[in-house]
Amino acid sequence: MNIQGYWNTFVNGYTGYANYLWHEITHPSLTNYFYWLIAVSLFFFLLEYVKPWRKEQGALKSDFWLDIFYMFFNFFLFSLIGYNAVSNVFVEAFNNFLSSTFGITNLVAIQIGSWPVWGQLLAMFIIRDFIQWNIHRLLHRVPFLWQFHKVHHSAKQLGFATHLRYHWMENIVYRTIEYIPLGMIGFGIQEFFIVHIIALSIGHFNHSNIKVNLGFLKYIFNNPQMHTWHHAKEFPAKFGYGINYGISLSLWDYLFGTVHFPNSGEHIELGYKGEEEMPSTFLGQATFGFGKGKT
Repeated sequence: MNIQGYWNTFVNGYTGYANYLWHEITHPSLTNYFYWLIAVSLFFFLLEYVKPWRKEQGALKSDFWLDIFYMFFNFFLFSLIGYNAVSNVFVEAFNNFLSSTFGITNLVAIQIGSWPVWGQLLAMFIIRDFIQWNIHRLLHRVPFLWQFHKVHHSAKQLGFATHLRYHWMENIVYRTIEYIPLGMIGFGIQEFFIVHIIALSIGHFNHSNIKVNLGFLKYIFNNPQMHTWHHAKEFPAKFGYGINYGISLSLWDYLFGTVHFPNSGEHIELGYKGEEEMPSTFLGQATFGFGKGKT
């Protein structure tokens, strides 16, 4: 493909996403990401309001409105201002490289689109979560990536909206690393939508200011009390870079020995050492991390 072709891909990606987002806003439906984000967020906001875990925190925690902006920015606005267009060009260029160099025209290695719906949902959920668990570990272990991930860990109080409070570079890191392994699995878009909404709901749940007792399910699913320890300012040195990396599933932490869950963590201090370096504004946080490579 020539330069003009890539330019057309960029323009079409930009205008296409703008049209898609406008359609999402103006056409509510059962498969509408925009209103599902609002509905899931309202559900957990009401839970935090009616029965908060840390009562002194209140429903409107510190940085509440900043976190709300982050939710819509990372879910929609970042793609609107250019990420969707740029990623389309990257995907087109990468596919052309595979085709011209290796003769690969189809990344799909495992076709699960013919499986029963429940099988597709389960496979996609588990595979995607395991990939994201490993990416999350990289964000803590690689100094350059940790600088960006500090934005998420700068929250001094947790609430449902903290789930999507993260540096825009994390969108790029996650999507880039996920692209090939998820691209090798053939699945239906409807099934992926369901997996995405389930993961969104669990992510909101993990960060929310509510207390639950999952019983034996705590060994499978992440939860607010376990994830609170992931945000602890201090944890045992033997764990090195972090603990409780689970996104939706806690299973991986129990399997690979990265779990630390001594109690509910209700009164532990949250944040990270050196957090005073973090700007308090969105623009300051959006530019934070570049040129910083030391832990």
